[in-house]
Amino acid sequence: MVVNDGSTDGTAEIIRQYTENDPRFETVNLQKSVHQPGSKVVNAFRNGLKTQNIDEFDIICKFDADIILPGNYLETVESAFKNNPGYGLIGGLLYVEKDGGWVYEGNSNKHHVRGPMKAYRKESFLQIGGLRETLGWDNIDSILLENLGWKEIVLPELQVKLIKVKGADYTIRPADYYGRYFYFLGLNRFLAYIASSKEAAKSRSVSFFFKIIKAYEACKTAKLELKISKDEQKAINDKRWKMLKKKWLKI
Repeated sequence: MVVNDGSTDGTAEIIRQYTENDPRFETVNLQKSVHQPGSKVVNAFRNGLKTQNIDEFDIICKFDADIILPGNYLETVESAFKNNPGYGLIGGLLYVEKDGGWVYEGNSNKHHVRGPMKAYRKESFLQIGGLRETLGWDNIDSILLENLGWKEIVLPELQVKLIKVKGADYTIRPADYYGRYFYFLGLNRFLAYIASSKEAAKSRSVSFFFKIIKAYEACKTAKLELKISKDEQKAINDKRWKMLKKKWLKI
């Protein structure tokens, strides 16, 4: 099932070549929407998944098109799930090209499965209600899985090559991105301000802090819809507070 989410290039023609000549291929055409980080790709994924009988699968994978998986990726993931019933989410590590070689991207900690290469045990995927069409979905899933007792596992031997630079096609400004991200993640004001100060410290810019806060507060004032429940929001804030105490307060 190929989901065409409003492509304006030659995608439609390429899909047609397959659907007309091979009965295995079908297509779902969606209306073109404004590119919002996270929401658009998840919307396409969810619409494709709706067409399938989920009972026929044990593992649900969400992969981006701009990655190169090692040849043993799926086999290794399947084996890890079979041998470890507590694993709910598995992935490798992202590598980017630099000076003619491939180096660890280093954009996140090595215990978090990044959005381009997620593999879920079906039971865990269903328990968290699938993926949310929102900015921050690939952190929301991790926290909800842990809250339900599932383990998120990164297999460092699985080196995944990322072709394009993360966020290269985003038109949203960095400060707006972080402000919206903290809001849609469900962070309360205190934790959002702490997170904003950390990002501002990285940039060594006080004004960056206030720009992030402005974007966050604008979302709160507009009461933009969250894709998480009150209980899930509490679980996310509890997790972030626990991480804050452990890392910064040494509690």
